[in-house]
Amino acid sequence: MTSAPDVPTQGPATTAASVPDVLAPAKLGPLTLRNRVIKAATFEGATPDALVTDALIEYHRKPAAGGIGMTTVAYCAVAPEGRTERRQIWMRPEAVPGLRRLTDAVHAEGAAVSAQIGHAGPVADAKSNGRPALAPSRMFNPISMKVTRSATEADIQRVTEAHADAARIAVESGFDAVEIHLGHNYFASSFLSPKLNRRDDAYGGSLENRAKVARGVVRAVRAAVGDRIAVTAKLNMSDGVPGGIWLGESLQTAKWLEEDGCLDALELTAGSSLLNPMYLFRGDAPLHEFASAFPQPQQLGIKLIGKKFLIAYPYQEAFLLEYARQFRAELTMPLILLGGITNRETMDRAMAEGFEYVAMGRAVLREPDLINRIAADSTGRAVKSLCIHCNKCMPTIYSGTRCVLVDPEPPRG
Repeated sequence: MTSAPDVPTQGPATTAASVPDVLAPAKLGPLTLRNRVIKAATFEGATPDALVTDALIEYHRKPAAGGIGMTTVAYCAVAPEGRTERRQIWMRPEAVPGLRRLTDAVHAEGAAVSAQIGHAGPVADAKSNGRPALAPSRMFNPISMKVTRSATEADIQRVTEAHADAARIAVESGFDAVEIHLGHNYFASSFLSPKLNRRDDAYGGSLENRAKVARGVVRAVRAAVGDRIAVTAKLNMSDGVPGGIWLGESLQTAKWLEEDGCLDALELTAGSSLLNPMYLFRGDAPLHEFASAFPQPQQLGIKLIGKKFLIAYPYQEAFLLEYARQFRAELTMPLILLGGITNRETMDRAMAEGFEYVAMGRAVLREPDLINRIAADSTGRAVKSLCIHCNKCMPTIYSGTRCVLVDPEPPRG
């Protein structure tokens, strides 16, 4: 995109004179964004045939028209078995025409667009996909109720190359950036996890070995795209489960990614889609709504044991900031702050603490025009998000992701 002049990327310095304006243009690698606000990847539930639909295009056009700097298309799987379930897009030549329509629509509204590429690994639903899921070590998968097989070295190489191929598809489709999914116990994240990775080969044991998949995938993507588009990654600071990755090991992994020099920015996240999804979202745990989204007997099972899986954590603004500060203190690369970013005050706080970008999810789902409303507020403090953190949007991923307070019924088309 060339919609704004080049602006130097701000580093972690936070003197009063150097704190960036979150709504001013900014550089992200080779890309110039119109502001520093990114719509985080949230699965849209709008691709029933694993291809782009008008509903998916509209899902991303709305926040683009609403002032967001860049929107992120969620879960563009790099391989068919890498989907969390069969209705997700996987990056292949047949997907390009639809993806091009989507990127053109976002660009027409003045925003940039990123493709989140990744492989679900043990989070994949093998029953839905009709293909075996992959994990670092053999394990029982509570999602598909099947045993997930251990990835071979050939599998690891194939998945790594598939990330590079997916990134090339993204370039061909007109994306401005790719976000590599290294979080939430997806494939690369599961290798990082001591709980899920019990291997005794070159990909297990020490953190250096467990980080080989994540580092290899990032290197392969950068080699595939060069400087044609921006390359970011989403990394867990904590899995939120006993025995999972924690801040110390995650920070060391981030340092290695910084040393490798292949990323333009790192988005800091938390939680496990496999074992503790609410650790990322915070707020109410919509157990009844989740159960209602499934047929029997899964519905009964969720009602009986769902409280052990869907744990309610209190919501607060910038709820990942305390963890993220530790990364900001020891890294020089650009960082994206995620989690509880809903108003101008919180955005300004992130900028003052040295973060280069902020990412918003539920608040923009509730109000796609939130950024335009914030920008139009002369006080900078009057506009507050209408999101109440009920998280009832989460179960709608199975029928069309939406805020049920605004759109009670699933979208059509």
